[in-house]
Amino acid sequence: MNQMTEIPSMREQVSDEEWQIRVDLAAAYRLVAMFGWDDLVFTHLSARVPGDDGHGGHAFLINPYGLFFEEITASSLVKVDAEGRPLMDSPYPVNPAGFVIHSAVHEARDDVVCVAHTHTIAGVAVSAQEEGLLPISQQACFPLSSLAYHGYEGLALRDAEKARLVDDLGHANYLILRNHGLLTCGRSVAEALLSMYRLQRACEVQIAAQAGGSRLTRVAPEIIDGMPAQSLEVSKGLGPRLVWPGLLRRLDRQMPGYAV
Repeated sequence: MNQMTEIPSMREQVSDEEWQIRVDLAAAYRLVAMFGWDDLVFTHLSARVPGDDGHGGHAFLINPYGLFFEEITASSLVKVDAEGRPLMDSPYPVNPAGFVIHSAVHEARDDVVCVAHTHTIAGVAVSAQEEGLLPISQQACFPLSSLAYHGYEGLALRDAEKARLVDDLGHANYLILRNHGLLTCGRSVAEALLSMYRLQRACEVQIAAQAGGSRLTRVAPEIIDGMPAQSLEVSKGLGPRLVWPGLLRRLDRQMPGYAV
């Protein structure tokens, strides 16, 4: 049996605000697949459900465990509460490891709408390096202005790890999970995905530069400190909204069908 379970449309069962978040998050999953950042079904993106005061503001959407990222749609995303319990019927479960990491961030950071987590080759390679992400490229300067690290504790299955992960993250929006992968936070799905793009590209550049065998030059700390302001300036104040519409157009051409 290799057919997907048919998922009925959720469009008429949720608010307009929730539907928009569902569409954005499904698009982000498809983009992760398109960029080659997925790891079969073993990483996650999550988004807070807007206006969901009935669950303490901690209801969020996460991928149905077992679907590949290029298969995820707005309607197939699973809505869960802070304890990982489904709030609407779904034929698919939620990965407990994904739930622990994402719920920890969502519970602790009210400013975070979306959390993205990947296990890319370049990301895991940099996470295994003692110095972590090096200030050797323009790409690295953006995440280095808001970067934290969390030590590896095995598969993220224990609630006891939540407090340590949250303490390590603090107010940062980029987190390198040692020996594990990358995590980014955003005030929107678009912001979390663009942050992951920057962090992933910085890791790719680092691995490529290290392979050259030459001594690497480093960017001065004062330049890194000024990157948030420069990023806002270069995006004309739009931030991730500058590129998100274009990414959706590319997705509509190459991997349509997410907004159902």
